[in-house]
Amino acid sequence: MSPLRTSTSRLTRQLAKQPWTLPGHNGVSIPSSIQRASMASVVPPVTPDSTSRQGPTAMVFMNMGGPSTTAEVGDFLSRLFADGDLIPLGPLQGYLGPLISRRRTPKIQKQYAAIGGGSPIRKWSEYQCSEMCKLLDKMSPETAPHKPYVAFRYANPLTEEMYETLLNDGFGRGRGGRAVAFTQYPQYSCSTTGSSLNELWKWRTRLEGKRSVVGDGKSMTPATTSDPEGAITWSVIDRWPTHPGLVEAFAQNIEAKLAEYPPERRKDVVILFSAHSLPMSVVNRGDPYPAEVAATVHAVMTRLGHSNPYRLCWQSQVGPSAWLGAQTSDTVKQYVARGQTDLILVPIAFTSDHIETLYELDQEVMHEDAKGHPGVKRAESLNGNRVFIQALADVAHKHLQSGESCSRQMGLRCQGCKSERCLEQKRFFAGEQAKILPTVR
Repeated sequence: MSPLRTSTSRLTRQLAKQPWTLPGHNGVSIPSSIQRASMASVVPPVTPDSTSRQGPTAMVFMNMGGPSTTAEVGDFLSRLFADGDLIPLGPLQGYLGPLISRRRTPKIQKQYAAIGGGSPIRKWSEYQCSEMCKLLDKMSPETAPHKPYVAFRYANPLTEEMYETLLNDGFGRGRGGRAVAFTQYPQYSCSTTGSSLNELWKWRTRLEGKRSVVGDGKSMTPATTSDPEGAITWSVIDRWPTHPGLVEAFAQNIEAKLAEYPPERRKDVVILFSAHSLPMSVVNRGDPYPAEVAATVHAVMTRLGHSNPYRLCWQSQVGPSAWLGAQTSDTVKQYVARGQTDLILVPIAFTSDHIETLYELDQEVMHEDAKGHPGVKRAESLNGNRVFIQALADVAHKHLQSGESCSRQMGLRCQGCKSERCLEQKRFFAGEQAKILPTVR
């Protein structure tokens, strides 16, 4: 390290220890500790290998994930059914989860074999994140370079694997650095984005909090606080259901599919938006997901000029408990039985292909429920769509410029939420590093 950098770092540490204050709003003085917390979300600590004023910045795509091979299906299902945020099984979760996952593994392995031997979600997530980072380097040079990472909740690369990679790449462990957790569920749910953030918060606490160690990887010493100096500064993009670029990408894919119908039938084609369902116990708790999915649907139909009749339906129900409906499979069966056979299925809550599109929609719904009728089609998934990737970059760029650690919505708990883990996670992301955020209640 150069003498100039050494002297600058020493001066910065000395200034940080001074008990100075600055005038706040309406003449109220702001304590230096709060100022540093607020400024950290705008101008985060810089890692030693940084070549720009604020970068590098880690961009972490969060998603459910999926097994890349049939051999990974068992572990994937085991983690999935163990997650009470996604599939609440009550006090018997620890017993029922493993039992259900073992029984379902052979069936689900056959389904993954039928779509090529594994889920393409990792391939698409890594591609989308990498391409977005290339755009961000040009759009936001002050936070460049932007480094792509993927963290899946139930499949490799798992959250803990991603976090270890971050640390090994020069973030944290006394070196600071900025990371953005970017959910790839455009519509927020406690069962999806919330669960991923709970997992991220858990591993942040374990690897950088009070039970972690800090050092250079050779000489490690226990951390003495839950928020040690030089830990990674996190912020969250927790929802983006009506972003114009997302809406445009969906609308263009629908228009392309509508063009396959004869002109005289085109205006009567029914557009069926399909999203992953939720247990009604989660919905009745106050989860915002149904409203945010509906907001996406409305925005897309507004962009299309409400050119066609449409409905929103829900797929992927698991188990005997009540789930949000109407179910996509039942909807298609009922319309086809009535003679309405011109239908376009639109996976409105998914950002790439995976088992829910390639098997559930393409094979079960279109070929079994619709009996292979040629009028029943599916709009392309977003995958490598350039309009969509530009939208990702735009969402991330605005977030980096905002100075906020998450949306204002994220600071508000669901009406019926009783999860202490959810509360602590929200306090961490929305409270400790926020610049302009509501108080978590």
